[in-house]
Amino acid sequence: MSLDLSSVIAATTQWLIRAYPAADGAVNAALAETQARQAVTVAARLRYSTTTDVALTTTAGPGGSYRLDWLVDAEPYEIRGPDGVWRTCVDEVVASWAAALLTCSTLASEAVAALADCARTAGSPREFRRLTEPDAHDCQAAPLMRHPDLMARVVELHRPQLLERLGLLRSDDQTSTSAV
Repeated sequence: MSLDLSSVIAATTQWLIRAYPAADGAVNAALAETQARQAVTVAARLRYSTTTDVALTTTAGPGGSYRLDWLVDAEPYEIRGPDGVWRTCVDEVVASWAAALLTCSTLASEAVAALADCARTAGSPREFRRLTEPDAHDCQAAPLMRHPDLMARVVELHRPQLLERLGLLRSDDQTSTSAV
């Protein structure tokens, strides 16, 4: 996979941690950012699973955070302002999928497992431990990002597509296994 998704991952992570801030303290901020980045990375790899997908996103752009900001009642931002640059790189679908993964560790584990089964996006499931197996410190650091009710509006935007993507990946794995 191309590294061109790095700006989408960074911007979408930034949006999540600004919309759903960490508990007070530097350690909590670091833990919350790590969890958000892991969720966004998994979501981006699921969403843009081919080099063609990545190339199209790089060319057309991910869409920006305007609708997400409206949805969570964030202050409107000026495209020409300092926040405008990174906010244009936010991907709404990736943010929604990441929110779904952050609020359901079972779904997060399924998503990471689906990635591990795909050669083109393979990664160690341990690399996403804070997402799939959050401990008490992780949950205390990111109480807003981990709260299903608070994240529901963002999750519900594109949750059906996430479930469909995971179902397709599972059925692809079963097809290739049964063909052997």
